[in-house]
Amino acid sequence: MHTQDLSPWTHQHLFDEGNPLAERGTRLVVWITAVMMVVEIVAGWWFNSMALLADGWHMSSHALAIGLSAFAYAAARRYARDARFAFGTWKIEVLAGFASAVFLVGVAGFMVIGSIERLLRPAPIQYGDAIVIASIGLGVNILCALILGHAHHHSSNGGSAHEHRHLDHPKRHDLNLKSAYVHVIADAATSVFAITALGGGMLFGWAWLDPVMGLVGAAVVGSWALGLLRGTSRILLDREMDDPVVSEIRAAVESPYFEGETRIADLHVWRVGKSSYACALTVVTHDRKLTPTQIRQRLAVHPEVAHATIEVHACG
Repeated sequence: MHTQDLSPWTHQHLFDEGNPLAERGTRLVVWITAVMMVVEIVAGWWFNSMALLADGWHMSSHALAIGLSAFAYAAARRYARDARFAFGTWKIEVLAGFASAVFLVGVAGFMVIGSIERLLRPAPIQYGDAIVIASIGLGVNILCALILGHAHHHSSNGGSAHEHRHLDHPKRHDLNLKSAYVHVIADAATSVFAITALGGGMLFGWAWLDPVMGLVGAAVVGSWALGLLRGTSRILLDREMDDPVVSEIRAAVESPYFEGETRIADLHVWRVGKSSYACALTVVTHDRKLTPTQIRQRLAVHPEVAHATIEVHACG
């Protein structure tokens, strides 16, 4: 039996995947979003607009989520050289996304309760003033989307040589930056809902449209939150055994290039970075000359497998 821990890269080289431009962009967007959030919530309360108030609370969830993204970048950078993190600090970003998703679920529930209450007990709305505030909010969302979009474009096209080898990998993107970007896009959509509701009320007297659009906004927030919960919990719980890289590892190890019958008896794969995986596998083979080093050579065609612990059992 041969056992070998195949870790060709150092802790720092493998997992220090900082993104300074994205970190600066998320910090700027946090401040812009926070200011507009306060304006929309105060205006929605003052003008009696549930759609505008819902959009403000929706924006508050994004301010928190994007704030968590900025914090995650800073924390990951600060502890990048800390050897206590066995596989680096990338999952700090994932944990921040999970926390923001939990908060989003609560915000969606609050928006539903407020909208239903406004449907049952309508209140007069100052449509003109509310539309102006909602339009400013939409402009702010577009500005934030441009800031984060620029950071995303730069990180996708200005990465390291290692990153460029995997541009076609479905999970190589900066999930933390993508999370912040989707938050802003979703908030822009709810701003459009608010403007639509206020416009319909002002032009046609459809006062009911305002709380209905509040419910639509809640559905958008809830849907996004559930999607984020699924995506982040999958990573945090290491539920990666249905990922394509698993079948790629099997195909490489059980290749006919090895003499004799070689099969994987036990395989565990989990993600440790944006596009990096670790694996532990036990191989059973009739080839008594087969070594972990030979298996490592076969796995080398998949550089995303950054850390491998291999055990080889030779059959009699």
